[in-house]
Amino acid sequence: MSVTNTGRTGIIAAVPDDDLLRSTLRDQWHLVPAEITALPGGLLSHGWDVTAGGERFVARLADPAARQPVEAGLAAAEHLRGTGIEAGEPVRTLAGGLTAETPAGALAVLRRAPGRTLDGRDPIDQQFWGDRLGAVHKTLQGFHHPGLRRWNLLDPEATHLAIQPWLRPAVTEAVTAMTRLTVTDRLTYGVLHGDPAPEIFLVDPATGRAGLLDCGASGTGPLLYDVAAAVVYAGGTDTSAELLDGYLAASPVAEDELHAALPVLLRFRWAVQADWSARRLVRGEPLGGGSLGGEPLRGEPLRGEPLRGDREGAREALERAREALAETTGAA
Repeated sequence: MSVTNTGRTGIIAAVPDDDLLRSTLRDQWHLVPAEITALPGGLLSHGWDVTAGGERFVARLADPAARQPVEAGLAAAEHLRGTGIEAGEPVRTLAGGLTAETPAGALAVLRRAPGRTLDGRDPIDQQFWGDRLGAVHKTLQGFHHPGLRRWNLLDPEATHLAIQPWLRPAVTEAVTAMTRLTVTDRLTYGVLHGDPAPEIFLVDPATGRAGLLDCGASGTGPLLYDVAAAVVYAGGTDTSAELLDGYLAASPVAEDELHAALPVLLRFRWAVQADWSARRLVRGEPLGGGSLGGEPLRGEPLRGEPLRGDREGAREALERAREALAETTGAA
């Protein structure tokens, strides 16, 4: 078996070695991989493109605390497929479960939908990306699952926010703005993907059909939280016009809501990344002091950061969040 790494790693609790991944796929799914390619990683999950028995699969490892949300996402994928939206097909374990427990976390396997992943900077791909994200949001209106996490704001009093002097004021301002928005504006709520990176979405050149690999670790909240994450992946509002046009054409969110609320959600999304990065630094080797510990994030951070390891990657992600928050809050 060959194993290929894409060169990008995510910040997760642990990544299984080759033997553990191979043995789990064999024992729990009777899959004997011919090739495994590491996918761009998220901060709460890590994935692999697996070829076995002439078929392609996606194996997704989640933090142990995210097992129930991941299973909700797998159930959401099954629901989407039942409505005609192309999505990865969850493959149940030999025991009938949606995930298998491993020492590194919960592992899930999906049969890969056909097509290539999208390029987030390409205008045509952005149209596919926005359209499918909007269609997923619309189709999952009314979807229920016990594993769906409820929307929670960050805690501005969390001890790990003391890691840098700018951090607590910036997170506090973002949370205050988000709280004000939820009180004064009527936002559209529903099932969130949580991490709608372009690499999650597909288009099949042979048919022109677009879809997605998986539904992430699903939760419920303002749908524009997903849109804010996608805009960040696209490089910001100045480079995401096609993404937003595609989204508005297919989603349940009105144009006036998007334009009024998106700046606040973008600010909050960067605060989530800052909070998560600080948690990782405090939990691991503290930057400028701190203690070990931390709890699962209240929300999904960004996927696919070009990181070089857990601690240094968290430091780089924190710096990017600082720069983005400084542009809107002045908290440099």
